[in-house]
Amino acid sequence: MRALKTARARRTTAALAAAAAAALFSAEAAAQDPFDFLFGGGFDGPRRYRRAPEPRRSERPPPRKRDGAAQTQTKRQDQQAPGAPGTTGAPAAPSGPEGPPPPYDPQITRLSEVLGALAFLRDLCGSGDGEEWRGKMSALLDADAPSGARRQRLMASFNHGFRGYELTYRACTPNAKAVISRYLAEASRLTRDITYRYGNP
Repeated sequence: MRALKTARARRTTAALAAAAAAALFSAEAAAQDPFDFLFGGGFDGPRRYRRAPEPRRSERPPPRKRDGAAQTQTKRQDQQAPGAPGTTGAPAAPSGPEGPPPPYDPQITRLSEVLGALAFLRDLCGSGDGEEWRGKMSALLDADAPSGARRQRLMASFNHGFRGYELTYRACTPNAKAVISRYLAEASRLTRDITYRYGNP
């Protein structure tokens, strides 16, 4: 029964990712806006998302006065390495196992990095649509990795692509325009690959 649920969850995840990937880039509109299919065309800017609530930290009650022996024992515990047996500063256990990554994880990670680079370069070269690319990445994250460590990895890939070109380019150059064209083609190829290989469960 559990294996059946796991198989269904994987198929559902693969189908969502394939739908998102297929929608990201259409072959004939790759140079214009590869996300027209996903958002129905005429993307009017980034979607506004509510900020996720931050986890609450448990508040400690004010310290009580203790006798000398209790204070020395507390000091010894505080001096031990974090996570050592007998300490209260042990790291919290993870909320649950995440499971294996989907088979298209390398492609979607690369796609995230390409989107980050495009977000910077298209803005730099006068397109002025950097916020749209961020919104598109948010839509991809919502479709494929709504939460957890996987979402963090995809966001890190996006930021890596963005910052890599931010450090390199200060002005739009012919080379920057060539990189934009190359990345649009690569993103289109990645999307087709994900769709054709993993889209049909």
